[in-house]
Amino acid sequence: MSHTPIGYNPFDHALHEDPYPVYGRLREEAPLYLSTIPELPFWALSRHADVWAAFRDTGLYSSAYGVSLELWSPQARERSSFISMDPPEHTNFRALVSRGFSPRRVMDLEPRIRELTRARLAVVLEAGEFDFVGDLAQRVPVDVISELVGVPEADREEVLRLSNLMIARDESFTMPAAGREATGVLMRYYEELIAERRARPGGDMVSALLAAEIDGRRLSVTDVRAVLMLLGVAGNESTAKLLGNAWYQAARNPDQRAVAFAPGGVGPWIEETLRYDSSGQMVARRVTRDVELYGQVVPEGSRMLLLGAAANHDPRVFPDPERFLLGRDTSRLLSFGTGAHFCLGASLARLEARVVLEELVAAVREDYEVGEAERVHSANMRGFGSLRTVVKAR
Repeated sequence: MSHTPIGYNPFDHALHEDPYPVYGRLREEAPLYLSTIPELPFWALSRHADVWAAFRDTGLYSSAYGVSLELWSPQARERSSFISMDPPEHTNFRALVSRGFSPRRVMDLEPRIRELTRARLAVVLEAGEFDFVGDLAQRVPVDVISELVGVPEADREEVLRLSNLMIARDESFTMPAAGREATGVLMRYYEELIAERRARPGGDMVSALLAAEIDGRRLSVTDVRAVLMLLGVAGNESTAKLLGNAWYQAARNPDQRAVAFAPGGVGPWIEETLRYDSSGQMVARRVTRDVELYGQVVPEGSRMLLLGAAANHDPRVFPDPERFLLGRDTSRLLSFGTGAHFCLGASLARLEARVVLEELVAAVREDYEVGEAERVHSANMRGFGSLRTVVKAR
């Protein structure tokens, strides 16, 4: 056991290179961790049993101030919609939005996702060397979510640029000026899209949300805009980061890459990436009453981080957790949460990742290479902003 203090700062750019050793120390030495950052007080849970239980206890661990440590506010729902609500309000709002993500509707998207993927792949495979994230992994999810929402093709490049700016963080615990500006621009863009659909409804999700009611009340522009902000950012970024992490980790582990490229290997590749190097690292909750944990009292109103990525490496649940091992039991992974706030887009993210990786396995040889990589610096999102790769067609 190390005698040096644990310095866990989720905004530290050095931590973003490899947070897992720090997570290991938190689990073993400080399973309830109190931040030493004066400007940003928080507690953190890192063991699987604790994170699992906290996700499922919405009465004690509230989402009403949002899920981001640095964007903590009782007005969080204006930015992130129903994920910043508690039951029963969350239940009603989520049920409305979930109609667009029913298992049947998601599966019906597969032919279109495959078509979009093949179109993107045709361009990059011709070159043989490309940016896996910028040229492919980001492009497919933004195409899919844009078609669901109704964002015209001509606007998608700008929506993607703005969403990238919104998740980037410096080390000052605040959203940089560029991110704040991007948020305002994207909000105004979605307000214009809402006004356009109100005047001329179509078959997209915006039109469906405008026509919907909760307890006899139509959704406001703020309500609909918040759903679009959530889908436009989370729907793009989480899947893009998952794909980049999968491609990178398989390259670093050639024995497991052989499993990934074998028949039936794509599913286990996705699930082990979700466990081993999840794009979503943690979420914040607000403690609603004093609670004693590990002999310490966490006061009412405290910010509590649920470190799902640390829980995914807990050896109490996942044997030999620091090994990237396809085919292991991942049934208790926490990459998408659990309970009432289980990620609504999980099935779509898995489908998009499966289709993209299946098309790559069919098109390129196993011995691809990864080169220069640039990480995104974000407190709760882990992945690459760019990842050079060299492939050879089969």
